[in-house]
Amino acid sequence: MAIPAIGFAIAIVAFGGPVFAAGVFALGVMAMHELYDLARRVQPVDIAGFLGLAALLLAALYGGREEVLLVLVATVPLVFFLTLLRPRRENASWSIAVTVLGIVWIGLGLAHAVLLRDLPHGGGLVLDVLIGTFVGDTAAYFGGRMWGRRTLAPLISPNKTLEGLVAGIGGGTLAFWLFAIAYQDWFAGPDALVIGFAVALAAPIGDLFESLIKRDLEAKDTGRFFGAHGGVLDRLDAALFTAVVGYYASLAVL
Repeated sequence: MAIPAIGFAIAIVAFGGPVFAAGVFALGVMAMHELYDLARRVQPVDIAGFLGLAALLLAALYGGREEVLLVLVATVPLVFFLTLLRPRRENASWSIAVTVLGIVWIGLGLAHAVLLRDLPHGGGLVLDVLIGTFVGDTAAYFGGRMWGRRTLAPLISPNKTLEGLVAGIGGGTLAFWLFAIAYQDWFAGPDALVIGFAVALAAPIGDLFESLIKRDLEAKDTGRFFGAHGGVLDRLDAALFTAVVGYYASLAVL
């Protein structure tokens, strides 16, 4: 499953524009569906989440940061009105909260991926961020297995260690920097180090964020789309944070 997923990611990044936004929308719908299924007992309004996701991606594709913010604000009354259409009113507050969580967490993260792709050299930047994110995650896993002694967040994710965190940040930064300077002649080495470090710092925060939600909802994985490797949201958790950080770090540095 990993090879088709990598091929899909490379293809939509290479095309950019509406193709990239459509591919990201498909991933976002699957990730949102997994989140809403985990919290099904409070009846989140799936259609409101999907509409909010689509609107955020369109705002990012055809507008900019200001339009994304405007759409994000507009999703709150959208969720409210669609919640009123439910036949039952129990858990309305929790329903709204979970629905908006999906829009802010998944929708806003993916909207920033579209904004990042739309920057000059955006295709390369998206690939750099993905490489830094996933290599960092791999380095954290092996670093924790080899040298891990001190737990990082025992109440959220008992298997994560401080040593693994350091290995992940170092590995993610190095991977971002190496790929950038090796294949992108427009990228200065110091700039790549700064952005890569910011991305590598954000990745474990995204991972821990999802771990907290899964632990609270008593779930090991968000789904089975990737078999033993979990669901779509399990694979995107770090990227939803690194896309945002990568976008703003690129604006600040480049």
